[in-house]
Order: sequence, then structure tokens, then C-alpha cells
Amino acid sequence: MAHSQLQKEETEVHIKASADKVYDVFCNKTYLVANIFPEIVQSVEIQQGQWGTDKSIIIWTYFHEGKTSVAKEIVEDIDKENHKMSFKVIEGDVMEHYKSLKFIMQATPKEKGSVVNWVAEYEKQKDTIHDPRTLLQIIVEETKKIDEYLTKNPN
Repeated sequence: MAHSQLQKEETEVHIKASADKVYDVFCNKTYLVANIFPEIVQSVEIQQGQWGTDKSIIIWTYFHEGKTSVAKEIVEDIDKENHKMSFKVIEGDVMEHYKSLKFIMQATPKEKGSVVNWVAEYEKQKDTIHDPRTLLQIIVEETKKIDEYLTKNPN
């Protein structure tokens, strides 16, 4: 497949927490992630805008593939009603490998708990670059840690 083509990786995580609560952490309380998942996420800081608003810019410092990495993301497409939003990476270490990289998150209520669907849309710099599966795996683990946190701290 040519590296100039937009590609997708998708995964879903079944959790006990409600769609409202997990969406609230990812959208409005993103800063909590560094406290909830400190073994990977070292810091989450807002550089521009406010938490939970379109076009706000967030800087993540995290541990990936044996080293500390940084990603600057812009929050896009916030859809509170459908518990959906996206994070487009605009700068950082991963941009050495990708022309574009966007993570789309949607939490869907279920009878018990919810399902969080994550999609990575990306365009590789070269065909030899790996798909962002390791980044999605971090996001899956992060989602599970947030679920544990919300289950232990229901309010």
C-alpha cells in the first residue's frame, strides 16, 4: 500500500464505567490521565484553550518504545451528545514516522458499562514505517486504567 494513502487501525475496549464518565475524563478532565496512568503518561498539559473545547492544544509526555516521547495534539470534532471526539497530532516524536495521525474516540453506552471505540487514522512517511498499533495499545491500557479509576471513584 502506498505511504501517501490514509490508513486506519481500530480497536474497542469494553469497560464497566458509563460512557458519560469515560468521555468526561478524555474530553474535560484529560489532565487526570497522568495521575491515573503514571507508568506511561508522565504529563498532560493544556497549551492553548481550555479543557473540553474544540481547537484546544494538549501536550502529552509519555513513555513509548523504550523512551520518553512528546506529542502536541489539537482537540477536534467534540460531539458531547454522542460521546465522541478526536485528537489530531500536530507535532512530536511520532510525526517523524507519520505525515498525519489522528485518534478518534467514541464511548457508547451498553446495558452494563460501555464500549470505547478508538480509531487511528494515519498516513505514513514511508512504506517501511509500522502501523501505530503500539500507540493504540497504550490507549487501550489507558482506557482500562481510567475504567478502574472511575469504578473505584464513582463520584
